[in-house]
Amino acid sequence: MSSLSRAPGPRAFVIGHPIAHSRSPLIHRHWLDVHGIAGSYEKIAVAPDDLDAFIGGLREAGFVGGNVTVPHKGRVLELADAVDEAADAIGAANTLWFDDGDLVAGNTDAIGFLASLDDEAPGWDGGGASAVVLGAGGAARAVVHGLLERGFEVAVANRTFLRAAELAEEHEGEVWAYSWDELPTLLRAADVLVNTTVLGMAGQAPLALDLSPCKRGALVADVVYTPLDTPLLAGARSRGLRAVGGLGMLLHQAVPGFERWFGVRPEVTPELRALVEADVRGR
Repeated sequence: MSSLSRAPGPRAFVIGHPIAHSRSPLIHRHWLDVHGIAGSYEKIAVAPDDLDAFIGGLREAGFVGGNVTVPHKGRVLELADAVDEAADAIGAANTLWFDDGDLVAGNTDAIGFLASLDDEAPGWDGGGASAVVLGAGGAARAVVHGLLERGFEVAVANRTFLRAAELAEEHEGEVWAYSWDELPTLLRAADVLVNTTVLGMAGQAPLALDLSPCKRGALVADVVYTPLDTPLLAGARSRGLRAVGGLGMLLHQAVPGFERWFGVRPEVTPELRALVEADVRGR
């Protein structure tokens, strides 16, 4: 749907450049249908040079808010009237909404990550307090933020140690940086292991990681959801470890935005999961 077209009811969007890959419309349009809401959710390609004008024209275009993906997740923090605590801590926004006329930039990735683990691995945060996060990019920042909220001490391992060190410095005393070579030692103590890198994603290099040091009862999570079952998750299950894929994070992070824009809190149901899984497998 073009950004110029008009549909009855509230209008929301997802913007990025490129944006064709986004599955957000599939999720939000499903919820609009389920709840019988006369509204729209539009996929709009916005080049970096056009972002300021697009954000400045939201009210005039009748938008109530929307989602933001790469490469705009950092820049929109500067264009919003207010930034929520999560977006400020993570340094990126993925959701925009209006509050008393002010445009607010927020981040729901940590909420989505935690909700996916609560849903698929109940009690995952009750048996320990040590986590290892692979990667130090935007997804890592959201995952670290969520883990800290649940009381975990976090070790960040990245192939470029400097990036891990920069992330750890922002959370001094709660997050520690390590080199990739130190993973065998880190995994022996970890209650939770999370991959936030693109390794193992379709079209990317595989994640070659020996899980044999992991202790019994550890949880392994992967933010990657293409493929739905990554080699990391398959390896975890083969060792009897709990494993949670990235699709749940995608689905649950969408809940708060929909509620803000359309006034109804939607649910992540098996029907929705099956719908998105079918789309992932079909590409």
